[in-house]
Amino acid sequence: MSMLICLVGSMVLPAQSAGERPNIVFIMTDDHAAHAISAYGSKVNKTPHIDKLASEGIRLDRCFVTNSICTPSRAAILTGKYSHKNGVPVFNRFDGGQQTVAKLLQAGGYHTGIFGKWHLGSDPTGFDRWKILPGQGAYYDPTFYTSSENKKETGYCTDLITDFSLDFINNRPLDKPFFLMCHHKAPHRNWQPRADKKAKWATIKVPLPATFDDDFTGKADAAREATMRVADHLTPGDVKEKPPEGLSGQDLKV
Repeated sequence: MSMLICLVGSMVLPAQSAGERPNIVFIMTDDHAAHAISAYGSKVNKTPHIDKLASEGIRLDRCFVTNSICTPSRAAILTGKYSHKNGVPVFNRFDGGQQTVAKLLQAGGYHTGIFGKWHLGSDPTGFDRWKILPGQGAYYDPTFYTSSENKKETGYCTDLITDFSLDFINNRPLDKPFFLMCHHKAPHRNWQPRADKKAKWATIKVPLPATFDDDFTGKADAAREATMRVADHLTPGDVKEKPPEGLSGQDLKV
């Protein structure tokens, strides 16, 4: 999971005017290592827009992750609390009655919104506007939930979330600063690129990490149980290749 926080100005007291307080855009991408971003050393894919933010702003190199799993990490970001304190150690339902960064900013006069992947089980609280994916959501023509309706949208998930976020910015109350959480589903597995991007990597060989086939022989049981690997359960859809003919159902499952 990766995060970008874009600020205009510096944080000041709520009593000051909207023009003196920064607008805050929090961008989250999902389920990838830091080195998937070229500003953090990727030798395969390039992320020029993120790299520009890193070069013109601040790149943080010594971050501490309270819980690297999807749902607990989201709860920790919202609350600023460890998982055993916010009630979401794994995939638990988030208690929206807790204090969150959105509620604090909303109470301080901010117009707040979240769009995209939520994945916390309960409805968002502390947001003036929200439009979220149910669970993991779909990449193509996804359904989005709001406080009043569930609606299937036409398009690719990343584009739709971006468009919803831009609409929030462009149609906000101008007498208030805003806080936007733009939560992308991508590039979370299962990996489904936009139709016009499917052939982009067809001729590019992505090197496997040295530990890809590690069977954890001689290592602690805790390391094996952590399951921080994907080699054991890749599917034909993951690798974008058809399996050889003649394999049994069990072979395909393995």
